[in-house]
Amino acid sequence: MAADGWSWFPVLAAGVSLFKCLFISSYRSTDFEVHRNWLAITHSLPVSRWYHENSSEWTLDYPPLFAWFEFGLSHVARHFDGDMLLLHKQNYASPATVLFQRLSVIVTDGVFILAARECCRCVQTQKASQKAVLSQPSFILAVLLLLNFGLFIVDHIHFQYNGFLFGFLLLSVAKHLQAQHLQGALLFAILLNLKHIYLYVAPAYGVYLLRSYCFTESSTDGGIRWRSFSLLRLLALGSVVMAVCGLSFGPFIVMGQLPQVLSRLFPFKRGLCHAYWAPNAWALYNALDKVLATLGVRLKLLKEAELPQASMTGGLVQEFQHSVLPSVSPSVTLVCTLLSILPALASIWRRPRGARGFLRCLLLCALGSFMFGWHVHEKAILIAILPLSILAVESREDAGIFLLLSTTGHYSLFPLLFTPTELPIKVCLMLMFSLFSFCALRKLHSGDGSLLHPLEVVYLLGLGMVALFSEVLFPLSPWKQRLPFLPLLATSMYCSVGVSYSFLRLYATLLRSDSKPKRH
Repeated sequence: MAADGWSWFPVLAAGVSLFKCLFISSYRSTDFEVHRNWLAITHSLPVSRWYHENSSEWTLDYPPLFAWFEFGLSHVARHFDGDMLLLHKQNYASPATVLFQRLSVIVTDGVFILAARECCRCVQTQKASQKAVLSQPSFILAVLLLLNFGLFIVDHIHFQYNGFLFGFLLLSVAKHLQAQHLQGALLFAILLNLKHIYLYVAPAYGVYLLRSYCFTESSTDGGIRWRSFSLLRLLALGSVVMAVCGLSFGPFIVMGQLPQVLSRLFPFKRGLCHAYWAPNAWALYNALDKVLATLGVRLKLLKEAELPQASMTGGLVQEFQHSVLPSVSPSVTLVCTLLSILPALASIWRRPRGARGFLRCLLLCALGSFMFGWHVHEKAILIAILPLSILAVESREDAGIFLLLSTTGHYSLFPLLFTPTELPIKVCLMLMFSLFSFCALRKLHSGDGSLLHPLEVVYLLGLGMVALFSEVLFPLSPWKQRLPFLPLLATSMYCSVGVSYSFLRLYATLLRSDSKPKRH
């Protein structure tokens, strides 16, 4: 960036990157071995075997473009330690292997840094004489993105490549904010072919691009001018998407392996919930089923021997039955998800409000899919938290929603780091990020009162009580042996309430904006 007010950005980005290097030797999850195995698969086997290899339980289950990404990394990896690329070297983690994989995450975060820069350019910035750099919306947004607590622990401690992926999402959003819609569509198509979880927000892209890009004009009341439909724009849009999908899936279609690839990408037999219930509607549903089953047994309305014995939280490749409430199938979750996002899609179709209206719709699609999707991972909450950062620096009400959702969503990630060594790290990092978020956004949106309602403040204080119980008191209690799942259950249930409330509050802002006259 130029030195005219932006000289701080490369300094901040470099500082954040160096800070990440401090955690190279920290705890790492099984995802570290997952990606090492994918390096070995793509390097050692022909393309035709990539989605058939199953000698390890960590089979390749990302879209082909990510497989090619791993293939590219493998050619660099061999210069660090060639043994990491051998399929039979399971759970291999030599110092050189750890160094390479950690550095690969840090280096590929360059995409995320570029995306953060572009997003910062899209927010209104006052002149330096009017506002100090540290209080500028662009600076606050840069910190909220580059130092995001959830993304940091998931990528640089737990181990994944989410920063690289979120870089494409935020770059795509930035391009739409800059009215460069074809570039935005291209970047999102690339993202979908890197990781298919971003299908969560694909409906927002589809409706927005059709309504606001393919239709070039609206009537005075915001309705569609059907004669303004541009077939040329639709063909251009379709060509961009098909070209990316063709390059990604083309080789596997030619080899007749598309069904095999899709079976890896959409393994519906994994069960409704992950091993740790993501804080969503199904976590509340599961908990209610457990409570009803327990009451039924105690009131002698149900026989314990006749209840399903399998746990719904095992994360194994099988389906489970609820005890009292109707069991939920993938088709039911699909219907619930579609119903939850339909009002948001209808809103940007009936009353387009530009790229920021699209961004709000994207957030609601992300949260709707998180709330009602099948086998949702807790890390998926970041798909909503990170883009919401953009709106948080522009709107006082959105800032309040961001504080509630980010605090709740970030705490729900605590179980990812379960070793005692990481306890002070995750507590300190989250406290620092939360403190900056609350102070910076409150100062930015200076005005009377807090950004949060009193009951919201009480809820967040309760989150501290849950943390104290789960992280400090429970490990010292006699319940540790008899009820080892209790901290996870408490975390999931409590965070589910906060995420659900944030979802509803975000919808309320959309409905209020729909009731106002359309801006021109």
